[in-house]
Amino acid sequence: MAPSWPRPGVVRVARTGQVWPRSCQDRGVSTPSGWHVATPGVVTLPDGTNVRVRGLRRKAPDGPDPDLGIYLTGRDPGHQPWPHLWVPWPDFRLPRDPETALRMLRAAADAARNQRVEIACGGGIGRSGCALAIMAIDTGVPPDQAVEWVREHLHPRAVETRWQRRWVESVTPRDA
Repeated sequence: MAPSWPRPGVVRVARTGQVWPRSCQDRGVSTPSGWHVATPGVVTLPDGTNVRVRGLRRKAPDGPDPDLGIYLTGRDPGHQPWPHLWVPWPDFRLPRDPETALRMLRAAADAARNQRVEIACGGGIGRSGCALAIMAIDTGVPPDQAVEWVREHLHPRAVETRWQRRWVESVTPRDA
C-alpha cells in the first residue's frame, strides 16, 4: 500500500518522488532538492537556487557529495566519484568553446534547482566566478552588474581577468 502524504517527519520531493527525513532539514543536512545554505562554499543565486563553488587545489569541504560536478579546467579532471561535466577552460582565459560552455553552465543551473551541483576550477575564483556570474545573469542580475554581484557573494577577486569580465558582460540572459 502506498503511503499517504504528507507523512509526519518526511518530506516528499515532488519531481522525483524521493522521501527525505524532515529532521535532516532541521539539522542543516542537504536534502535531495539541493545544497543547504550552511554548507561550506554554497552561494545562493537571486532565484534561491544554491550552488557550491570551490577550488580543486583545496580539499573538498565537509558535507555531502555533489550530485553533479562542473569542472572548469584546462585538462580533464579525471575520475570523480559522482557524475560530472568537464568544460575545457585554461586558467586566466576564456572557455575553449564559449557557446558549449554557456550551454553546459545553463544545464548545470537547471540541475541545481533540484540537485546538489558543484562548480569548481583550480582556485575557485576566476573561472568559477565567471560561471556563477552567468548563472546570476540568468536569474535576474543585469549583465553589467553580474561581476560585482559575484564579487560580493563569492570572492572580491572573482572573475579575475578583463577578458573574462568582458565575456560575462556580453552574455545575453537566457529568457531575453
